Amino acid sequence: MREHEHAPSARERRTRGNRRFDDDEPQFLKRSRHSPGGFDTNTDTDEPETGDRWSSWDDAERGPEPHPAWLVTELAAVDTELGVLKTGKEADVHLVRRGVPDTDRSCLLAAKRYRAPEHRLFHRDAGYLEGRRVRRSRENRAMAARTAFGREMIAGQWAAAEFSALTRLWQVGVELGAVAVPYPVQLRGTEVMLEFVGDAESGTAAPRLAQVRPEPAALERLWGQLVDALMVLARSGLAHGDLSPYNLLVHDGRLVLIDLPQVVDVVANPQGPEFLARDVRVVSTWFAARGLSTDLADPAALTARLLAEAGMR
Repeated sequence: MREHEHAPSARERRTRGNRRFDDDEPQFLKRSRHSPGGFDTNTDTDEPETGDRWSSWDDAERGPEPHPAWLVTELAAVDTELGVLKTGKEADVHLVRRGVPDTDRSCLLAAKRYRAPEHRLFHRDAGYLEGRRVRRSRENRAMAARTAFGREMIAGQWAAAEFSALTRLWQVGVELGAVAVPYPVQLRGTEVMLEFVGDAESGTAAPRLAQVRPEPAALERLWGQLVDALMVLARSGLAHGDLSPYNLLVHDGRLVLIDLPQVVDVVANPQGPEFLARDVRVVSTWFAARGLSTDLADPAALTARLLAEAGMR
């Protein structure tokens, strides 16, 4: 590079406006040793008197408005790490309390942090990345070759895709009440902060569908909620991509979809219909095994309905 040339900063490269899953601007690659997720745009190194660090709300991409009343958005808030909720191949989920010192203003958040490149193992990611291309050929080549930079790009795409999907589904859910997802609080680097779904008093997360044994009437209600949610996804041209009883929570009788980094554009991704069909097959099998009528839990019929809703008759 000649002396008079310079690489644009992450801020200069940032693209504003709504995006789907084609996150071609690697603004998520700015590192800082002061952040648990390894990324920070804050150069202020002073520490709060309580908690582990200042709230990162000020320099993060924020969730949809209006922000929920329970969410602490004050810049004087601090974040306190309370432990690990879940570990996985691609990311760990931590429990964080965000609160304003010397007040009763606080909330629990689930911080999903994607692993560092040397430890990351995104399973079957090649198929999911179909339809998630960036405009710069260098980034595309790096992702295809799985270089360190390419893996970082992929991690940023997973985080951004999940945040984008949750934002969209939250807004749809507010309008239609047909799909429940955790409120997407913020996106910052490869960390996605979400609403904590569970008992706020004890910090106990809501059980996964795989852990519950609902009575027949409750089982049918949960199935109806799932079908409604899948229909809303299909109308938006989306499939969960990795749906199973392990990424569905049951909270106060309500089914909540989680773990959406691999969300698939059914139309743009050549394998989209296959991912959708697999989602339906996995959950239909689980419900049928627990006594739901096979007339209701008919995977072929439901898949056909969903593809029709997505405009793929």
